[in-house]
Amino acid sequence: MKITFKLFASLTDYLPAQARYTNVLELDIAPDASISQIIEPYGLPPKLVHLVLINGKYIAPDKRLTQTLVAGDVLAIWPPIAGG
Repeated sequence: MKITFKLFASLTDYLPAQARYTNVLELDIAPDASISQIIEPYGLPPKLVHLVLINGKYIAPDKRLTQTLVAGDVLAIWPPIAGG
């Protein structure tokens, strides 16, 4: 099934070169794939996977090993952001 995968800020460096400009990838995933399984091939350091959203809804860290998606979902991930 197809989903949209978005990485933001410094995480875009983990996307394939052709996707870094738009920060978006269309992925074909298994229906039972968890968030952790989806992001694992991209080598994201766990400390940088901070804010995880599916269709704009926050997914808590303890749900990321079991939470699955449905066709058409948007999985978006941000690193920790500091500023002032």
